Amino acid sequence: MNLRNRIKYFIKDLEFLKAYSSPFKPLKLKFYCGKIALGTPYFYPRRWVKDSNKPGYLKAIPKKIGFDFVSLGWKTKYDDYRFEWSPMISFVFFKWQIAVTFVAPHLDHYWESWLYYTRETEGTTAERIAQCRKEAPQTWTSHHADGTKETIDYYNLILKDKWL
Repeated sequence: MNLRNRIKYFIKDLEFLKAYSSPFKPLKLKFYCGKIALGTPYFYPRRWVKDSNKPGYLKAIPKKIGFDFVSLGWKTKYDDYRFEWSPMISFVFFKWQIAVTFVAPHLDHYWESWLYYTRETEGTTAERIAQCRKEAPQTWTSHHADGTKETIDYYNLILKDKWL
Protein backbone atom coordinates (compact mmCIF):
# COMPACT_ATOMS: atom_id res chain seq x y z
CA MET A 1 0.00 0.00 0.00
CA ASN A 2 1.45 3.36 -0.97
CA LEU A 3 1.87 6.28 1.42
CA ARG A 4 -1.08 8.24 0.00
CA ASN A 5 -3.49 5.35 0.71
CA ARG A 6 -2.04 4.81 4.19
CA ILE A 7 -2.62 8.45 5.03
CA LYS A 8 -6.15 8.27 3.60
CA TYR A 9 -7.02 5.25 5.76
CA PHE A 10 -5.39 6.77 8.85
CA ILE A 11 -7.47 9.94 8.46
CA LYS A 12 -10.60 7.81 8.05
CA ASP A 13 -9.68 5.98 11.28
CA LEU A 14 -9.65 9.33 13.08
CA GLU A 15 -13.27 9.99 12.11
CA PHE A 16 -14.37 9.26 15.68
CA LEU A 17 -12.77 12.58 16.73
CA LYS A 18 -15.73 14.34 15.08
CA ALA A 19 -17.70 13.29 18.17
CA TYR A 20 -16.09 16.25 19.97
CA SER A 21 -17.83 18.73 17.66
CA SER A 22 -21.12 16.81 17.49
CA PRO A 23 -24.23 17.11 19.66
CA PHE A 24 -22.97 14.11 21.65
CA LYS A 25 -21.18 14.57 24.97
CA PRO A 26 -17.39 14.80 24.68
CA LEU A 27 -15.23 11.73 25.01
CA LYS A 28 -13.02 11.32 28.06
CA LEU A 29 -9.46 10.08 28.02
CA LYS A 30 -8.54 7.06 30.12
CA PHE A 31 -4.82 6.58 30.72
CA TYR A 32 -3.06 3.32 31.46
CA CYS A 33 0.59 2.78 32.34
CA GLY A 34 1.88 -0.59 33.50
CA LYS A 35 2.60 -4.11 32.36
CA ILE A 36 1.05 -5.01 29.01
CA ALA A 37 -2.64 -5.52 29.74
CA LEU A 38 -4.70 -3.92 26.97
CA GLY A 39 -5.44 -5.60 23.67
CA THR A 40 -5.11 -3.78 20.37
CA PRO A 41 -7.98 -4.59 19.96
CA TYR A 42 -8.38 -8.31 20.77
CA PHE A 43 -4.85 -9.49 21.44
CA TYR A 44 -1.91 -7.96 23.24
CA PRO A 45 0.28 -5.88 20.91
CA ARG A 46 2.00 -8.20 18.47
CA ARG A 47 3.61 -8.31 15.08
CA TRP A 48 3.59 -10.88 12.33
CA VAL A 49 6.76 -12.62 11.12
CA LYS A 50 7.47 -15.43 8.70
CA ASP A 51 7.22 -18.86 10.30
CA SER A 52 10.50 -20.70 9.72
CA ASN A 53 8.81 -24.05 10.46
CA LYS A 54 5.99 -23.50 7.95
CA PRO A 55 7.16 -21.71 4.80
CA GLY A 56 4.51 -19.36 3.44
CA TYR A 57 2.88 -18.89 6.85
CA LEU A 58 3.08 -16.09 9.36
CA LYS A 59 3.11 -16.30 13.14
CA ALA A 60 2.39 -13.69 15.77
CA ILE A 61 5.03 -12.69 18.28
CA PRO A 62 4.71 -10.12 21.10
CA LYS A 63 5.94 -6.63 20.27
CA LYS A 64 9.02 -5.57 22.19
CA ILE A 65 8.81 -1.93 21.11
CA GLY A 66 5.94 -0.55 19.09
CA PHE A 67 3.09 1.82 18.57
CA ASP A 68 -0.52 0.89 17.77
CA PHE A 69 -3.50 2.99 16.87
CA VAL A 70 -6.84 1.23 17.32
CA SER A 71 -9.73 2.87 15.51
CA LEU A 72 -13.34 2.74 16.68
CA GLY A 73 -14.49 -0.87 16.42
CA TRP A 74 -17.96 -1.41 15.01
CA LYS A 75 -19.95 -3.51 12.58
CA THR A 76 -23.43 -3.70 11.13
CA LYS A 77 -25.76 -6.54 12.04
CA TYR A 78 -29.32 -6.78 10.75
CA ASP A 79 -28.88 -3.22 9.39
CA ASP A 80 -28.10 -1.92 12.90
CA TYR A 81 -24.78 -0.49 14.04
CA ARG A 82 -23.00 -2.49 16.74
CA PHE A 83 -20.20 -1.13 18.92
CA GLU A 84 -17.23 -3.46 19.49
CA TRP A 85 -14.32 -1.49 21.03
CA SER A 86 -13.21 2.03 21.88
CA PRO A 87 -10.48 3.89 19.99
CA MET A 88 -7.05 3.68 21.63
CA ILE A 89 -3.43 4.68 21.21
CA SER A 90 -0.90 2.24 22.66
CA PHE A 91 2.87 2.33 23.03
CA VAL A 92 4.78 -0.78 24.11
CA PHE A 93 8.33 -0.82 25.45
CA PHE A 94 9.49 -4.34 26.29
CA LYS A 95 6.88 -5.63 28.77
CA TRP A 96 5.40 -2.21 29.58
CA GLN A 97 2.51 -0.38 27.98
CA ILE A 98 1.29 3.20 27.93
CA ALA A 99 -2.19 3.58 26.49
CA VAL A 100 -4.79 6.28 26.04
CA THR A 101 -8.36 5.12 25.43
CA PHE A 102 -11.13 7.43 24.20
CA VAL A 103 -14.10 6.57 26.41
CA ALA A 104 -17.69 7.62 25.81
CA PRO A 105 -20.48 7.67 28.39
CA HIS A 106 -22.72 4.59 28.09
CA LEU A 107 -20.43 3.09 25.43
CA ASP A 108 -22.80 0.94 23.36
CA HIS A 109 -25.62 3.46 23.31
CA TYR A 110 -23.28 6.36 22.56
CA TRP A 111 -21.32 4.85 19.69
CA GLU A 112 -24.26 3.11 18.02
CA SER A 113 -26.24 6.36 18.12
CA TRP A 114 -23.27 8.41 16.94
CA LEU A 115 -22.65 6.04 14.02
CA TYR A 116 -26.30 6.28 13.01
CA TYR A 117 -26.20 10.07 13.36
CA THR A 118 -23.08 10.44 11.18
CA ARG A 119 -23.98 7.87 8.52
CA GLU A 120 -27.76 7.81 8.20
CA THR A 121 -29.05 11.32 8.87
CA GLU A 122 -29.18 14.62 6.97
CA GLY A 123 -30.43 18.13 7.66
CA THR A 124 -29.95 20.43 10.61
CA THR A 125 -28.58 19.09 13.86
CA ALA A 126 -32.05 19.18 15.45
CA GLU A 127 -33.55 17.29 12.48
CA ARG A 128 -30.78 14.71 12.60
CA ILE A 129 -31.26 14.10 16.32
CA ALA A 130 -35.03 13.78 15.84
CA GLN A 131 -34.39 11.24 13.06
CA CYS A 132 -32.03 9.28 15.34
CA ARG A 133 -34.58 9.21 18.16
CA LYS A 134 -37.26 7.97 15.76
CA GLU A 135 -35.30 5.48 13.64
CA ALA A 136 -32.62 4.34 16.09
CA PRO A 137 -34.21 4.66 19.53
CA GLN A 138 -32.15 4.11 22.64
CA THR A 139 -34.99 3.55 25.09
CA TRP A 140 -34.45 0.49 27.24
CA THR A 141 -36.50 -1.05 30.02
CA SER A 142 -34.92 -3.09 32.82
CA HIS A 143 -36.98 -5.43 34.98
CA HIS A 144 -35.72 -5.80 38.52
CA ALA A 145 -35.96 -8.77 40.87
CA ASP A 146 -38.40 -6.93 43.13
CA GLY A 147 -40.92 -6.67 40.26
CA THR A 148 -40.27 -3.02 39.44
CA LYS A 149 -39.16 -1.81 36.07
CA GLU A 150 -37.08 1.13 34.96
CA THR A 151 -37.15 2.76 31.52
CA ILE A 152 -34.20 4.87 30.36
CA ASP A 153 -33.87 6.96 27.20
CA TYR A 154 -30.11 6.96 26.71
CA TYR A 155 -30.26 9.94 24.37
CA ASN A 156 -30.89 11.98 27.54
CA LEU A 157 -27.57 10.69 28.90
CA ILE A 158 -25.37 10.87 25.78
CA LEU A 159 -26.44 14.16 24.17
CA LYS A 160 -25.16 17.56 25.27
CA ASP A 161 -27.74 19.48 27.34
CA LYS A 162 -28.25 21.97 24.50
CA TRP A 163 -29.77 19.20 22.34
CA LEU A 164 -32.17 17.65 24.85
